[in-house]
Amino acid sequence: MPSLKIRPIKAFEDNYIWCLTNGETCTVVDPGDAKPVIKFCTRNNLTLTDILITHHHSDHTGGVNDLLQAFENVTVYGPQNPQIQSITQRIQAGDNVQLPSLDVEFKVLEVPGHTLDHIAYVGSCGLFCGDTLFSAGCGRLFEGTPEQMYQSLGQLTALADDTKVYCTHEYTLANIKFAQAAEPNNEELLNYKGWAESQRVDLKPTLPSTIGQQKAINPFLRASSKEVIQHAEQYAGRTLATPESVFTALRAWKDNF
Repeated sequence: MPSLKIRPIKAFEDNYIWCLTNGETCTVVDPGDAKPVIKFCTRNNLTLTDILITHHHSDHTGGVNDLLQAFENVTVYGPQNPQIQSITQRIQAGDNVQLPSLDVEFKVLEVPGHTLDHIAYVGSCGLFCGDTLFSAGCGRLFEGTPEQMYQSLGQLTALADDTKVYCTHEYTLANIKFAQAAEPNNEELLNYKGWAESQRVDLKPTLPSTIGQQKAINPFLRASSKEVIQHAEQYAGRTLATPESVFTALRAWKDNF
């Protein structure tokens, strides 16, 4: 079987619809818009067989119905949320998603925070985490609590450091600005900034990242760093006794940054 390739399909202003393909068939993750997916499949002579959904927001689900009309026998995997009516296989934490056409298998994680229904898919090819973990950042809390998001991110940081991280937005440069405010003396972050800027000058994605890289540069995963704690306490105006309280202050700070 041809080797698996994972390629970004650009959508809207800053979305990536990740396409997993063996050169013949493909699976897409969070297709908010069908048009770029259909164009990509047509150009590369690909047949869409499966769709993976992480949560209900329209920029992650808006293209599903049109894709179901454009391709036959497509299985749509997604969370236990009846609001997403096009899902054909509803999944939850601990379930396995097998994609025989690509010889790929994913374990499902429930990662509430950004939304309450948010799930992620992790397999040997990487982590598809929607809007939970971004490069140098994390998702805004639209429905969940800081405690939920902190625990969800903990599930992701427990993965192997070399796990590739495929999130769905090109937010990296904006996230780095906040990360440097929270931890200005982080040399790895400074080096990463230079690399990310060079990528974007050439209009190249800054993704995927890795879990190990994010543990080194992402303030939301570094709530035990003395410098992060110091700056979070300065923002909050009080002592923050636990990593979870530091995370909560960071998230509030980022919302108003």
